[in-house]
Order: sequence, then structure tokens, then C-alpha cells
Amino acid sequence: MTLLTQSTTLARPSHRLVEVYDSDANLTDSTAIAAAERNVVGSNGYHLYLFSLQSDLEVEVAVRVWDGPQPPPGEVEGFTAVSLESETGILVIGQFAFGPAAEMTLPRPGVYEGHVSWAGRVAAAEYYEHALRQIEDDWSTARIRQLWADNPQPERYTLDLWHVREPEPADDEDD
Repeated sequence: MTLLTQSTTLARPSHRLVEVYDSDANLTDSTAIAAAERNVVGSNGYHLYLFSLQSDLEVEVAVRVWDGPQPPPGEVEGFTAVSLESETGILVIGQFAFGPAAEMTLPRPGVYEGHVSWAGRVAAAEYYEHALRQIEDDWSTARIRQLWADNPQPERYTLDLWHVREPEPADDEDD
């Protein structure tokens, strides 16, 4: 299959969450968040939540759009199937409390199916716990940021998606 487009960004998992959502679907969904806390990934169809085991180290989020279905990834800690509808054709990679980290334009609006995989999640959490024990009261913000940046095993989430159909028509709210 052919890779149509891809985007990779770094995002800070504030409250241990990173989001991927259609630019018009930015309302928080507590049910999907609870699912992410249990299963690493939670979704309501318009909004994906990725749940990290730490809240300060930046994580890499890659979104790849293919021209057809892809096999599940190998060499990862885990993966799960997802479906994501984008009425606008613009995905936002969000940092929950810190706002958008990046935007990505999809080849076209619609419903995308695929899978999310993750790697380095456990190692990043272990590094984070180890790093927290090193920080002393007199450390500057710059020194702490450097400690976060020195993580030898970055946490990565990869979304492999492919278009399956046009988006659902929007409900008219004219009364």
C-alpha cells in the first residue's frame, strides 16, 4: 500500500493525556478518557485519547494515512483498532491542558479506520520516575527540561489510518 501523507509531532501528555481529534470536535469526553486510562487508547469516533504513564516527558505522535488497510504493526508494546471521523479533514494533535501541539491536513474529510500502536511507554515511565528522584530543590527549570529531554527511550504513538467512507452529513441546527 502507498503512504499518502504523514505527520510527526512531539506533545506533552498533560494529565497523562494526548489527544487526536477533528478540528471541529474539541469537546472533552470523560467516557473516552476513562477508556484510555484502562486501555491506553479511548475514542468516541471523533476524538482519540492516548494515555501515557507519565505527564512531563514529550511523546512522539505520528499520524500516517495510507491508500488502503495496513497490517497490524510488529515490534510494539501494544496496539488497538480505531475509527476516527473528520468532517473538516483537519486533525489536531492536542496536549489536553496545554492546547494544540500540531495540526495535520488529511487527504480528504471522512471516516478513517486503522490502528494506534505504542512503544517506549513503560521505559519512558520508568525513566520519568528515576528522573523525579534526581531533582533537587535548587534545580533550575532549564536543568529539569534538559533532564526530561535526556530520556533515552522516547514514548511513541503511531496512528495508521486509511479512508473508508465520506463523513456523516452534519445535522442542521436551524430552527
